[in-house]
Amino acid sequence: MLPPLQADTRRTATLPQLLRQARSIARIDVGFFFRRAKFVWSIAAIALIPALYSVIYLSSLWDPASHSQALTVGIVNLDQGLVYRESNFNVGQELSQTLQNAARFNYRTMRTAEEARLQVRQGKLSFALIIPANFSSNAVPGEQAGAGQLVVFASQGNNVETARIAQQFAAELGHKVNGSLNAQRWSLVLLNAAGSQQSVSQLNRGLKELHQGATELSVAASNAAIGAKSVQTGARQLSDNVAQLTQNSKKLGAGLRQMETSRPRNAELRRLDAGTDALVNGVSELGQGLQQLNKGSRELATQVSLFKEESDNSFLVSATGKGSVTQAAQGVQQLDQGLHTAVDSGQKLEDGAKTLRAGVNTLTAGVRGMNNALRTAVGQFPEDAQLDALESGSAELTLGTTQMAQGTEQLSSGSKRLQMGLGLVEKAIPDMGETPEGSPEGLADSVRPVVEMDAAVQNNGIGFIANVIPAALWLGASIAVFVVNLRSLPKQAKPYHPVAQWLGKLLLPGSLVLLQCLLILFTVFVVLQVNVVNPWALTCTIVSAGLAFLCVISALTCFMGDAGKATAMVLLALQMTSSGGVMPVELSGSFFATLSPWLPITWLAHGLKASLFGAYEGAWLLDWVQVSCVGLGAAALTMLFGRWRFVPVRQLKPQLDL
Repeated sequence: MLPPLQADTRRTATLPQLLRQARSIARIDVGFFFRRAKFVWSIAAIALIPALYSVIYLSSLWDPASHSQALTVGIVNLDQGLVYRESNFNVGQELSQTLQNAARFNYRTMRTAEEARLQVRQGKLSFALIIPANFSSNAVPGEQAGAGQLVVFASQGNNVETARIAQQFAAELGHKVNGSLNAQRWSLVLLNAAGSQQSVSQLNRGLKELHQGATELSVAASNAAIGAKSVQTGARQLSDNVAQLTQNSKKLGAGLRQMETSRPRNAELRRLDAGTDALVNGVSELGQGLQQLNKGSRELATQVSLFKEESDNSFLVSATGKGSVTQAAQGVQQLDQGLHTAVDSGQKLEDGAKTLRAGVNTLTAGVRGMNNALRTAVGQFPEDAQLDALESGSAELTLGTTQMAQGTEQLSSGSKRLQMGLGLVEKAIPDMGETPEGSPEGLADSVRPVVEMDAAVQNNGIGFIANVIPAALWLGASIAVFVVNLRSLPKQAKPYHPVAQWLGKLLLPGSLVLLQCLLILFTVFVVLQVNVVNPWALTCTIVSAGLAFLCVISALTCFMGDAGKATAMVLLALQMTSSGGVMPVELSGSFFATLSPWLPITWLAHGLKASLFGAYEGAWLLDWVQVSCVGLGAAALTMLFGRWRFVPVRQLKPQLDL
């Protein structure tokens, strides 16, 4: 007990007195705790809790990089390769092999992009790298920046830190692939530059030949200039002759058109043919008549000769009569001779008429042919406008040849300057080899990974809400059990059914936990204004988890007393670390990764992410059932094996010291 004091020393005590008074008070508390062994063990446990907290948290964060192989990453290589500058490239295959050899993550090769995306959504893969089929064909030439796209697919709702690692991986991957491609391009450039000395020698020889060719070109250009002047002179003469030809052609055309106008018509030619035919027929009839006259004159001459002989022999005829008969006989003979001559002339006339008819027919046929030819000539003879165009064209030809002559003179002058310039560069320029194709931006940054996020969250704070709410619910349930003396029941409740005892004892803290859940929901929907994918699933999950955690903590307290409350706090730290609240649980070590699938807060975090962001393909029901079953199991154990102390009602006052 405390020693009595001589006077009130609360205002005037010295330092030794203060120390002596404090030691006396502490001796009483220490003596009380060390009288019973379980209090000693409780003090040891209390002393151990901070160190245990430190070990749990620090061991999970000690060296995350050393556990990166625990993250499972999918690789889908669809790259079909490329033949570039006679070299085969398959950047996707090289990249996949390089990543697997580096073994930074636990890479899993997959066949299709759809399968990889599905497993990322389900949480079986941390993220996935998808190499498209045209990756090499877009990345190697470097035609434009970011042409070769690598797809990094992650689910931000599944784990914000894993999504951040995926983004960092994408950035590093793009830098490494661009560096590798640049190295391969430069190797091609240096390979071409290795033969630059031989190229310089070839260039020297080529320049000498080019110089010689330029000399020959200069000579040829001078000759071409002389020839162009000759062509210019000839073109001028041609222009003059064409002008004269045009004038004469116009006159010829006018004459042909005049002849075509004055030519005999076909009707006139037909009348001429008909007249010659009639002349031939008349001459023929005249010949026939003359022949008949000739025949009659012969008969007449014969009769006259007979009559003359009779008259000469007759004495009845006088001499005058005989003389007249003689004259008549002579006249008939002359008539016969004349008719004979006329017959011959008629025959000649008939032959001449026939000849005339043949000539006239030939003449008319020729005239007809001449008419057709004349008509054709007049139709096809160029018009005056065409002849004028010919004359203007010849003038333009003269002008063109003049310009050509001037151009050849300039060509001759330029070829001479080319000859002089090639003589100056004949020492050669080194061959730089083949320059890389593509644009500068494309060659420098041809690969640009694209990060595709599934179940995206609004910001990082909201991304951690699925890990904060479980801790808040567990902490709220731990605080709620302090409201009542959880292990004590009134004496009159001793004969009550265990279910009634348990329900009656947890009604007040359960109501408080339910209020906590409603306030958390109000914070999520109203204060933070989170875009919740499935509000009803979120409500069921939070309410069921809060009550389930209360059942677990009450069971620990009922069986272990206040040590159960301390154990609940240690379990909170262990579950938060093992559920991936700070970072992906795979990076915390095999112990936490193995423990994670068996902890209620892990299930709750999964269910919250599914209902909040649509992560894990929105599959929240199984996690809700698991958490609820843990609460029901803890409640059943408490009801069946709980250790209650039955005390008077006056000893059931709240444990809160207010």
